[in-house]
Amino acid sequence: MQPRNMSMSGVVDLAAVKAAGEAKQKAEQARAEAARTGRAPTSGARLVFDVDEAGFQQDVLQRSTEVPVVIDFWAEWCEPCKQLGPLLERLAGEYAGKFVLAKIDVDANQMLFQQFGVQGIPAVFAVVAGQPIPLFQGAAPESQIRDVLDQLVQAAEQQFGIVGAPVDPQAAGEQPEAEAPAPAGPYDALLEAANQALDSGDLGGAVQAYKNVLSDDPGNPEAKLGLAQAELLRRVQDLDPQAVRKEAAENPADVPAQIRAADLDLVGGHVEDAFGRLVDAVKRTAGDDREAARVRLLELFEVIGAEDPRVTAARTALARVLF
Repeated sequence: MQPRNMSMSGVVDLAAVKAAGEAKQKAEQARAEAARTGRAPTSGARLVFDVDEAGFQQDVLQRSTEVPVVIDFWAEWCEPCKQLGPLLERLAGEYAGKFVLAKIDVDANQMLFQQFGVQGIPAVFAVVAGQPIPLFQGAAPESQIRDVLDQLVQAAEQQFGIVGAPVDPQAAGEQPEAEAPAPAGPYDALLEAANQALDSGDLGGAVQAYKNVLSDDPGNPEAKLGLAQAELLRRVQDLDPQAVRKEAAENPADVPAQIRAADLDLVGGHVEDAFGRLVDAVKRTAGDDREAARVRLLELFEVIGAEDPRVTAARTALARVLF
């Protein structure tokens, strides 16, 4: 039996969660404004950029753990490339950071051309969590390209929790305007009560308080992350750790047992162990069991936070076993 006042202080900093949530809200607001005005937001993380073999690891593979990277293989002599390239660049602006576009000149980067197995150009691939995904080859109608990009963005979010690149005017060399202190939002008092309930061990009260916020504001990031944390603690509070770990060790194919053990791993601060256990469960299983392990892994990503390097590494591992 876990003590009721068990703490997650070694795993999650609620102040950091709140700051990350506010940053995510601002990014989503910027995307909405871009969609309304037809103008892409200024971003320090470029939406369109050239890539060569030397920069591929950092510019594409590492970046793909934070945002889907679409790759446009092109050449100066390729006439269809001259039509497709500007279209992809315009769409990258319209999607406002939900994906970024890497342009690779095949004449100057033959090794990358060969490694991706490109048969002809233009050819468009994506990389998500370090894993390449072929999208289409040759020129295509804009409506079809939009459909493909929509599916890519949706899969990146649903499969790996990757939601795109944040807007960062300061990194772009702009001087952001001084901001006045934000007025208290309509949910600040409710969130404070939820956080206090969580800190005091009133897990049922915390869960309900976070749900109260989400019933009126379904996208509230702090409430979503707080709820994930409170539900995790509530799941483990009545577990017998020794029995759970014994069952998981003796039954590696028992996905519910592995999920319970992963929850305990995370609460105990063993983040890599929790993630690795669930990635292994996804790798070994299929059907409903595989989906249950994958969904729980994404839920635990939410508890830790998207920017944590352990989440980034686990997303890449998950991609390897899914593709």
